[in-house]
Amino acid sequence: MSTPPASETNTHGLKGQAGASVVDIGRYTYGYETLQVKQWGEGEPLQIGSFCSIGQGVTVFLGGNHRVDWVTTFPFGHVFGEQLGGRDVLGHPTTNGAVVVGNDVWLGDGATIMSGVRIGDGAVVAARAVVTQDVAPYSIVAGNPARLIRHRFPPDIVERLRTLRWWDLPDAEIRKLVHRLSTPPTAAMLDDWIARYRKS
Repeated sequence: MSTPPASETNTHGLKGQAGASVVDIGRYTYGYETLQVKQWGEGEPLQIGSFCSIGQGVTVFLGGNHRVDWVTTFPFGHVFGEQLGGRDVLGHPTTNGAVVVGNDVWLGDGATIMSGVRIGDGAVVAARAVVTQDVAPYSIVAGNPARLIRHRFPPDIVERLRTLRWWDLPDAEIRKLVHRLSTPPTAAMLDDWIARYRKS
């Protein structure tokens, strides 16, 4: 992104542009100043939710895939067009689609996210991980390619957190919960909040 505003000013979310791609960042997400968004005109968007923590040097690929299903992976038509011809070769580069990062996600330093990946709410991507597949909500992944290390919480707690969606609450309500949000969750605590904030 070109000269994004400082993270500390992102209280309402922001939209930007990276080449042909729209970048949409949720409120209170920080660390995006060093985010590298790589695209080659494919136009796929990047969506990052609210209250995310983005480490230094995170890279998101929105395209740029070479064609491994062709005889050659060389991008004829994009380089050395004068010398070799092939400017009319279409279908290269390719993309696997948009990248969607949920809410309350921590992307560690130097992580790489490939096109087409969806990272669920509350997930953690370890430093220097290379994410090539979707990441489940409230899971921790690491490595190259990124693999599941563990889930942050038992399934019943994850289900409650996904129902609560605390990041959607107004700032005034979040202010009331800040200290309790900064403690391990219990079923009773989450049930109380769900009853209070998510009445049908």
